[in-house]
Amino acid sequence: MSKRWSVALASAMITVSVAACGSPGQPGAAADNGTAAAGGGGASGGAYKVGLVYSKSGPLASYGQQYRQGLTAGIDYATKGTGAVAGHQIQITEQDDAGDPAKAVASATDLIGQGNKIIAGSTASGVALQVAPLAKDNKVLFISGPAAADAITGANRYTFRSGRQTYQDVATAGTMLGDVKGKKVTVLAQDSAFGKANVAAVTAVLGAKGATVSSVEVPAAATDLTPFATKVKDAAPDLLFVAWAGANATAMWTTLGQQGVFDSTKVVTGLDIKATHALFGAVATKIDFLSHFFEGATANPAYQALDAGLKKQGATVDLFTNDGFVAGQMIVHALEAGGDDVDKMVTSLEGWTFEGPKGSLQIRPEDHALLQPMFTATLKKDGANVTPQLVKTLEPAAVAPPVKPFK
Repeated sequence: MSKRWSVALASAMITVSVAACGSPGQPGAAADNGTAAAGGGGASGGAYKVGLVYSKSGPLASYGQQYRQGLTAGIDYATKGTGAVAGHQIQITEQDDAGDPAKAVASATDLIGQGNKIIAGSTASGVALQVAPLAKDNKVLFISGPAAADAITGANRYTFRSGRQTYQDVATAGTMLGDVKGKKVTVLAQDSAFGKANVAAVTAVLGAKGATVSSVEVPAAATDLTPFATKVKDAAPDLLFVAWAGANATAMWTTLGQQGVFDSTKVVTGLDIKATHALFGAVATKIDFLSHFFEGATANPAYQALDAGLKKQGATVDLFTNDGFVAGQMIVHALEAGGDDVDKMVTSLEGWTFEGPKGSLQIRPEDHALLQPMFTATLKKDGANVTPQLVKTLEPAAVAPPVKPFK
């Protein structure tokens, strides 16, 4: 495995997650005032109030839109179409953080003050890391979404996650690299919570296996990416791991190509949302991909429910629809077990094993890591169509992060 590699991770596209995102859109199933009752059934009791703080706008809006669509489908599936738990309608109040941690904290604080005992969302890692302490201080259940930063796991007893974390991305990449001992690894990342989390994860996972890890961190406001691509080329790493999120991903990949990085490197990259699949052009079929979810990755009942639920909204399965669907399952399970008692909600989720669209999932009680399958894939071109093809499904234990006890 002496060939050079390049890995791009999608994360909590989420959070700040991976490669390019599509054009921002308006998530479905929400009323104009930002409040919507999930599902269509009536309810005899007072509503269970759920606050949703996510990137409805901003650089990760397409990720947020997928999450919101998946959440609608997940609640519908978990409540068997009623949108209610024990006669109480699930009432969702949305707030748009636009990827700004300060806005997210203000919105979450406002929602908590309005009596919402569950806060869901967090498309960006920087947002999730600021909202998590609020959950502990106010004793509300926080279920982070696409945000991928490892620090969310083990943040506190009231914080959970419905998506994967960076360690699982890196561990998946590691399974394709073989023996990295003595190899040079460079991480190209944005100077953000997501980017730094990837640098830390690569150091922890591949560095622990004997690789020498360095990083090239790019300011979020940078528009000229050539100096950074040149620095990567000059470093001549055996493995280039790219952790990127947002609309300038195309410019990043173009710049790497212009500097000849692809001419001398075997490329392994994170599979991002559908809108990015055609961006690799002629080299698309030559790349190996790591992925945490894509259309066609599985075909279990939960996946089929996700697919059907999205079609009702005029949408299709994509990278972060899983994170929303799983959040919906977690919210319903917590309410079924705890009602308005947050501590009972938390206890019910700890150790819970359930079937999500990806397959069997387990919430590890010690730190609330979401143990889950991961995937490797290739892209297939058929005329203008570019579609992912499953190569391998990795069992949750193969990519499980180390236990990180609560602070």
